Amino acid sequence: MPDLPMGTVTLLFTDIEGSTRLLRQLGDGYVNVLAQCRRLLRTAFQTYNGYEVDTQGDAFFVAFARAIDAVSAAVLAQRTLFTSSWPEGGVVRVRMGLHTGEPSLALEGYAGLDVHHAARIMSAGHGGQVLISEATRELVEHKLPDGVSLRDLGEHRLKDIGSPSHLFQLVIAGLPADFPPLKSLSSRFNNLPTLLTSLLGREQEVAAVCAQLQRPEVRLVTLLGPGGIGKTHLSVQIATEMEAGYAHGVCFVPLASVSDPGQIFPTIAQALGLQPAEDRGQGWPESGEAPSHDKSGSYIQQVQAHLRNKHMLLLLDNFEQLVLAAPMLADLLASCPRLHLLVTSRSALRIQGEYEFAVPPLAVPDLTHLPENEDLAQVPTVALFLQRAQAIQPGFQLTKANARTIAEICTRLDGLPLAIELAAARTKLLPPQMLLKRLAHRLDVLTGSVRNLSARQQTLRNTIQWSYDLLNSEEQRLFRWLSVFVGGCTLEAADAVYNAKAEQAMDVFEGVISLLDKSLLRQTEQEGGELRLSMLETIREYGLECLVANGELEVAQQAHAAYYLALAQEAEPHLTHAVGIRRRPRNRRNLAPGAGLYLTGAEQILWLKRLEREYENLRAALEWSAAHGDEEMKLALRLSSGLLAFWTLAQASEN
Repeated sequence: MPDLPMGTVTLLFTDIEGSTRLLRQLGDGYVNVLAQCRRLLRTAFQTYNGYEVDTQGDAFFVAFARAIDAVSAAVLAQRTLFTSSWPEGGVVRVRMGLHTGEPSLALEGYAGLDVHHAARIMSAGHGGQVLISEATRELVEHKLPDGVSLRDLGEHRLKDIGSPSHLFQLVIAGLPADFPPLKSLSSRFNNLPTLLTSLLGREQEVAAVCAQLQRPEVRLVTLLGPGGIGKTHLSVQIATEMEAGYAHGVCFVPLASVSDPGQIFPTIAQALGLQPAEDRGQGWPESGEAPSHDKSGSYIQQVQAHLRNKHMLLLLDNFEQLVLAAPMLADLLASCPRLHLLVTSRSALRIQGEYEFAVPPLAVPDLTHLPENEDLAQVPTVALFLQRAQAIQPGFQLTKANARTIAEICTRLDGLPLAIELAAARTKLLPPQMLLKRLAHRLDVLTGSVRNLSARQQTLRNTIQWSYDLLNSEEQRLFRWLSVFVGGCTLEAADAVYNAKAEQAMDVFEGVISLLDKSLLRQTEQEGGELRLSMLETIREYGLECLVANGELEVAQQAHAAYYLALAQEAEPHLTHAVGIRRRPRNRRNLAPGAGLYLTGAEQILWLKRLEREYENLRAALEWSAAHGDEEMKLALRLSSGLLAFWTLAQASEN
């Protein structure tokens, strides 16, 4: 066939999607539909100097001397097909595949792998879709027809084609652009661990993070939370649901056992299945651990080269001990423009482009309005407790007798999934009522026997200690002293108590920020914009243990009591003159019901609310003072005197 172009040629294959179904639908009318389709396609191909190599049934094989002509012909053909009216009520959708190569010229046309490659590209597409190879893309990307752009579909394995093919779709203005996944062999990477237990009560968190990752400007999301809150389980579920949206899949990189920043990229390379950068022939050690190298530069380059053109989600699990190396992740994102990172950490990374997502505890029951058993069993913490208890005792049930006790256990454990799972495991020996009593010292009770958990997750104490050990000495001391507060505190209170016995006063602001970043403190905003700091009770219990171990408990409690004595004495004059007034106020909003008491100014209301927020701290200070020697007893009496007006108003409000 001497008229066919020689040398570098762009080959185009087409066929009608669902032609057999269309034939059954139209019967004899299919002949007219097929004739019109052929006429429209031939017109488009001839317009751009296409050479018809072969036609079989509804399929065309066409060659072009220039890649841009082949693309232009495909665009014209799709536009014409889409806007045409079809006889017999048929709807025709044609898929097309283009590849540029140097096929051999034979008596029947062309021969060689390039021909098969173009045909396989077409077969991977859908009706109305135009796919082109990387070779064709390189020749046309800077001179596409008006209204046409390219969409990178990533690498795909095609039948009988040895190496993956990097495919692109022509996006044509005014025509459908969204199609199902390509009909290629599986090419998405996926090494996500299989979840052995279902994820309960995280539907909102999964939806929120998935939506965040789908925003064009978001490429790094860090799931933050204390140990045991379920970050890993949540992240795997998110990655599972997002996997279909990444052309090259998702990769799970476990970092819990990595403490050397130089091992981050070797570990990523291993998770991706890459051969060692410094010795491609020997493979990884039999231990399965990433090799130790003083220099990780070759691994960084290897990972960057592998991910540079890939649309992929990298899940880095347990990054908290490596946060000083976070800038390496920023460099990775900069060099791989289509890469997304999902990171789990107890500490924020603090790098540009990071979007933090604080993982909340699971929802706990409302003990003041406990629902019926059927509804109570749907509360996530209760559902988790029942699931894990029934895994040990299949007959374990939520009953009227134990419903409130189980609800109190879940509430006492702050909604921490790990704590609830460890507690449920104890039902093998302890009925719920006995378990609840023992949770007064929860860190001694919540130890596990699940051997496939890491050592730091075998007990709740180990989990919290892992976070504590990552702090520097000054942060550890601040953490210990903040555990003396009951029900949280203000930044002012934290600063005053922490510095009460210090030889040199220090600003706790930066330390508090660090503890917030490391998920050991929580922050809430009160009425009037005042920020309040608090700890989960399980974490606070560990902090108190550390206070005792360091011989600081007594002095910390003394400083705590002294601060709240000063607060009560400061509040006293603002509240005392409101007590005992009997005349009817004009502003009934300030009325304290029951006794005719009312507050005459906004400042008094603010003081009353402030003391109400500090009620647990005030009670703790009073109890500590009353339980000690004469000097402390004097402090208790002064504190009681200072709180007299507050108690009077509070009692009146209750009545």
